Amino acid sequence: MVISDRTALVFSALKGVPATRFFEIVDLTGYKREQLAEVFDTSLKTFQRYEREQKKLNPQDSEKVLKIMALFQTGESVFGSSNAFRRWMDKPAYGLGDQIPFELLHTSGGIDLVMDEVIRIEYGDLA
Repeated sequence: MVISDRTALVFSALKGVPATRFFEIVDLTGYKREQLAEVFDTSLKTFQRYEREQKKLNPQDSEKVLKIMALFQTGESVFGSSNAFRRWMDKPAYGLGDQIPFELLHTSGGIDLVMDEVIRIEYGDLA
């Protein structure tokens, strides 16, 4: 599920997405569950409990899940494969002030910065 419309993303996040979406981004991104749990500042056990109890994530975590899903789907499209995008995510990026893109996923604004950079790369604007 890609939410390309920012308004729809916000409304979906406010309703809360099922905790199972966290595990979907684990599959989508290829990162370890523990690595992604750190991005949410939540323990993996908490996500597992939410999944068992069929809980929804809070609006902030829901927004982050939806943005990360959109980012990785866009990145895979731009870079040609999920592996190529993951390699880019794990190395300092010139356009992001030599920050490692994955480390910027801790905040919603950081995810936006990474998405903006991926879109610049897609359009060949590497300055």
